[in-house]
This record gives sequence, C-alpha cells and structure tokens, in this order.
Amino acid sequence: SRIPGGGETQGCVRRSGCTRGATAAQKKTGTCSCCSRTRCSIYDRRVVRARDLGAGGFRIELEFERARVSCPDCGVRVEYLDWLARNPRYTARYALQVGALCRKMTVKDVAEAERLHHTTVKDLDKLYMAEQLRRHPMPATTAIGVDEIAIRKGHEYRVVVSDLVRQRPIWFGGSGRKQTDLEQFFAAYGARRCQGIQVAVMDMWKPFREATHTCAPQAEIVFDKFHILRHLNDALDAVRRFEYTRVQGEQRRFIKGNRYTLLSHRENLDLDGRKALKTLLAANQRLNTAYLLKESFGQLWDYEREGWARRFFENWKSSLRWQRLAPFEKFAAMIERHWDGIVSYCKPENKVSLGCVEGLNNTIRVIQRKAYGFRDEEYLAMKIIAHFLPALPNHAKITHTNPR
Repeated sequence: SRIPGGGETQGCVRRSGCTRGATAAQKKTGTCSCCSRTRCSIYDRRVVRARDLGAGGFRIELEFERARVSCPDCGVRVEYLDWLARNPRYTARYALQVGALCRKMTVKDVAEAERLHHTTVKDLDKLYMAEQLRRHPMPATTAIGVDEIAIRKGHEYRVVVSDLVRQRPIWFGGSGRKQTDLEQFFAAYGARRCQGIQVAVMDMWKPFREATHTCAPQAEIVFDKFHILRHLNDALDAVRRFEYTRVQGEQRRFIKGNRYTLLSHRENLDLDGRKALKTLLAANQRLNTAYLLKESFGQLWDYEREGWARRFFENWKSSLRWQRLAPFEKFAAMIERHWDGIVSYCKPENKVSLGCVEGLNNTIRVIQRKAYGFRDEEYLAMKIIAHFLPALPNHAKITHTNPR
C-alpha cells in the first residue's frame, strides 16, 4: 500500500502478513535493549514505522510489529533489533547513508536533500561518527602536537591534541588553554600511554609546558617552527610600519600596499610580486636588511647538531648590531629564553613533522567555516576527530545499543 511521502513523491510501505490479520507464528521472547539479556518474555506489541533507504525516487518506510519485553533486571523495555538505529524511526543502514552524506555535505544540505529536520540529521551523523570512534579509539603514540583553537569570539579556546605519527587529532576538549585543560587530556590518555610519549610539539605557551612536564616528564618539548616564524613576521611588519612613518613623500609609495609581498616567501610570489619586492628592497635599506635576516633565520631548523645551531644563531644575532632594528632584537631575546625547546629539534629522534599541527588547525577552521560555527561542542569535537578517520564500510552496523 502507499502512504504520503511528503514533497512531490510518495513512499511505499511493505506490511507483514500478520498485520493484515493472517495467521503467523509470533515469537514469544526477545532481547532487552538495555542490558542485552536474551529470552525475555514479550510484554506487548505494537505496529511502528521506520524510514529505510529510498529507491527509484520513492521514500520508503517499513511498517513492522515491535514488541516490548519484560526483563527481570530492567523491567519493561523495548526489544533490541540490530537493524534499527538509535533513533527507532530510522533503520541502521539509512543512518549509515545520512552519516556518509554528512562527511561531504553540510547538515543543512543533507536535511534538504533527504527532507529531514536538521536536528535529526545531526543525531544520525553523531551515530555515524560514534561508530567511527569506536572502531578507531585513541591510539598510543610517541609524538603529540598540542595547540589551541578559538571556537567563537571573545577568546573562547579549546585544546586540540594531535597524533603526529598518524597525523590526525585524537583529543579535543578543555574549557580554555590553561594547564588544567591539557591535564584533562593526559588523564583521559592514561598514565601508561603517557609514559610512551617521547616528543611533544607545541607553541611557547607556558601552561602547556608545565602540564607536559607534570604528566609526561620524559617527553622532549619541541616548539613549533611556524609559531616562531609568526613572531618573526610580526617583527618584520613592525619594521615596515616604522619605516612608513619615518620616510616622507615619494618613498612612501614603495612601502604602501606591499605588506603581504614583504611577508611572503620569494618562491611563493608571482612575477609581479617579485618585481614589487625588488623595487621595495632597493628603495629602503633598513627593510632590505630586515627581510634578509627574516629569510635566513629559517636555516636554524636544518642543523642536526646543537652546537652548529647555536653558532648559526650567534652569527645571526651579531648581524643585528648597529642596525637599529628593535623588533628583531626583541625577537632574538625571546629565542634566547626559549632556546632549549627550539634546539631540541636538532636531535635525530625529534625530527617530526612540524607543519602537521598547523595543517590540522587549518582543516579544523575550514570545518567551522563550512558549518558557520557549532553550538554543540560535543558535535564539534566528534566532527573534528572523525573527519580524519576513514569512512565506514557499507556493511557497518549502526545500532541503538551494543549487546554483550
């Protein structure tokens, strides 16, 4: 028989013979959906519907008889059916399809395509990602990356911990970027797995260092190269702003509008950008000196011995004499204070991918922009971690409980 399916199409319902009055042997026992106890006596039955995969442009719903069982331990409970999703209005394979669509589309787009409410799509997507996380639990690793990411305006931060060996995030949480927030990860990670951490890549934020020293004292702290170079770019930009206020007349037009040309690497510029950079550096000697210092500092991470790295830094620092580059002198003092975490990358056992943490953060920001933000932090955490996991196979089961 047919029932209205909503929109322009209609759906089909396949009814069993017993619902039409035909005689059929009915089961007398069932499985409790709460404690998974088998052979519980049937309490009562009723006819329900569940949406299934569509076919031929039709929205298909299954009409079947579902029983409630009388469990000695839990009381009266709905029976367990392995082909139903946690939301009993949908089958498990339909929830699998909706979750697979949410990996490539926004919740709003999936809701419009499947003619569902957006909260229903989000709930089915959560079931899909929960199965992903069950199949890929938090792994034991030797190298982690720690960083914070803003979830909304007003300096609201959450901590993201990544597995640098598998290059995927493994934890997202906290209520800020304090020491106690990172300690929540180490508590969830377990003392045994914390002992296996050998390298921890992070920025120069002191609470993260203290939490790592407390919970994983054997881990070698390596400061992220890209966070350090960001401070160097800020110093170069400060010099550019000072030079713009110092010079007058025609010399200003060489500096104005060339901020990103000056801060970019030369190999990343097109032909017009290289011409503008050449003209700017020829017109201002102080900017030319600051640019050369910025470009040469990246060689620090190419050395494999601490002594060579130290000699390079001393020579680079001596180049600042009589140059009147106060922002660069401030940057050099910061490097001196955090030298141990920077030079530790020279050890062969600490050669990990320093760009992985920043790359993961960029992907997380894309996920946030794609959804125009998330109000449900639990959903955001699952979305971030599950995004880097492989998709579920077509035969995967997303059920409403996990029977023992």
